Amino acid sequence: MRQIQGILPVPTRGRGLVEITRVANDWLAEAGAVTGLLTVFVRHTSASLLVQENADPEVLRDLERWFARAVPDGDPLFRHVEEGPDDMSAHVRGALTQTSIGIPVDGGAMRLGTWQGLFLWEHRHAPHAREVVLHYVGD
Repeated sequence: MRQIQGILPVPTRGRGLVEITRVANDWLAEAGAVTGLLTVFVRHTSASLLVQENADPEVLRDLERWFARAVPDGDPLFRHVEEGPDDMSAHVRGALTQTSIGIPVDGGAMRLGTWQGLFLWEHRHAPHAREVVLHYVGD
């Protein structure tokens, strides 16, 4: 059994979902992965990871609309606002989702479902340079 680790840079355009399925699978192929487990971890508190439908983009827009209603920017409840009205709402969004995902690997690729994709979810309005750590354990 071997372990391989790498960092995937993910530029964002601001709030929204960025699909990283292909680049994660490319990384697995370059690493010579066969069968094992890929752990994906985002190194930020105002971004998160999500496995979600990648066929109909309206699903992603609906998720964003739901979060806009559930965790509005500029909510007067928030006191941590040093970086603007989307600062604390981005942290809450990150807390409600996930920073790490384990995905089975078989045949050198993630074993996602037919309509599933791996996404980085940027919760801030401004573009950011995010980093995702990929850690593979297996054959």
